Amino acid sequence: MKTRPRTIAVTGLNATDNPAPGVGVIRALRAGGDASLRIVGLAYDALDPGAYAGDIVSDVFMIPYPSQGLEAFVSRLEYVHRRVGLDVIIPTLDAELPSFIDIAPRLHAMGIGTCLPTREQLDLRSKASLAALGARAGIRVPRTAALSDADELLRIHERVPYPFHVKGVFYGATLATTFDEAVSAYYKVIAQWGLPVLVQEHVTGEELDVVAVGDGEGGLVGAVPMKKMLLTDKGKGWAGITVRDPELVGIAQAFAEATRWRGPFEVEVMRDAHGRYHLIEVNPRFPAWVYLSVAAGMNLPRAVVDLAAGAPIEPLRGYEVGAMFVRISIDQVARISDFQSMVTTGELVRSGGLS
Repeated sequence: MKTRPRTIAVTGLNATDNPAPGVGVIRALRAGGDASLRIVGLAYDALDPGAYAGDIVSDVFMIPYPSQGLEAFVSRLEYVHRRVGLDVIIPTLDAELPSFIDIAPRLHAMGIGTCLPTREQLDLRSKASLAALGARAGIRVPRTAALSDADELLRIHERVPYPFHVKGVFYGATLATTFDEAVSAYYKVIAQWGLPVLVQEHVTGEELDVVAVGDGEGGLVGAVPMKKMLLTDKGKGWAGITVRDPELVGIAQAFAEATRWRGPFEVEVMRDAHGRYHLIEVNPRFPAWVYLSVAAGMNLPRAVVDLAAGAPIEPLRGYEVGAMFVRISIDQVARISDFQSMVTTGELVRSGGLS
């Protein structure tokens, strides 16, 4: 009797100079050479580079943005499930997480597992709530204010002194050193992400991040800290190295304890000249550099698949210090027939689907 392959769907296939985490997650799942694994990419754009990485992505389906309506979103996932039979979905984008959390019971009823926080947990780590979270978890957080009117910028320096970062609720951060720069950044954020706009004190120092997975009971399944070695002009990490830093891992642990977080997350901190840590952000999903966890001996995406499938899992402890990543840009060769299939049918099924 033919056995259906274990099928994992992953979103976030954009892989430009500001890459989404999907390709890194897929590479991690492919690590170990499990030939029976089928990876399905869920793309929002026909030109998402990960869609054309046929060596690691079995099939690709276009999905609508959740903002186009939850029923259309679910209907498309139901179609994908009928075509290839999904076992687990790993969302990797901030903006889609609320929708995936809302439909998680319906996915579960379809036999599709997820490993996600609750909406309440998601809100606890939002940029607007970061200061309250810091107080609750005992983590130092830069002074932050949420704005809903540009006039508030006139006196914001009384609460958050210049220079400060102007941020959207999901992505983006612009350093403002003057009032004019702050106003420009404010309206740029409004155009992209709407209200509120966050203003956060700038902390000078070195940036360190932790990728981790929470078990939903206040503990960590695993965590790997990394120091950024090279940044792009967008402030994104282009190179990094794993470090031994128990205090840094302790911040991730404190976050997991305070929120009882379930699923992947990334903690971003700045370490100032006095060695003090300042929590900048908590991203509610894997970062794009997640494959470094595999290189360091801790495959966190595979752990999430096991958690989503309800399989028992032992905490992952120990990782290699000094494992590095240096990102590279390559020209990926694709076929026009594949692009035509993505544009005209919204799918690219290389595996043959269910048979």
